[in-house]
Amino acid sequence: MPFVNIKITKEGASPEQKAQLIEGATQLLVDVLGKNPATTVVVIDEVDTDNWGVGGESISERRKEGK
Repeated sequence: MPFVNIKITKEGASPEQKAQLIEGATQLLVDVLGKNPATTVVVIDEVDTDNWGVGGESISERRKEGK
């Protein structure tokens, strides 16, 4: 049973976009590895930008700086 964990920043991904991520990740495992979509689990974790860091600073700070 494949398990896919997608982590994205919590910046307003719509339910439709999340559904596309789930469908796309599932289909990728079907196409590449021949996995059964009925037993493929996809979880999307949304992380606050204060809790996600790149290059030594939070995404919140990077957004303020226009990065």
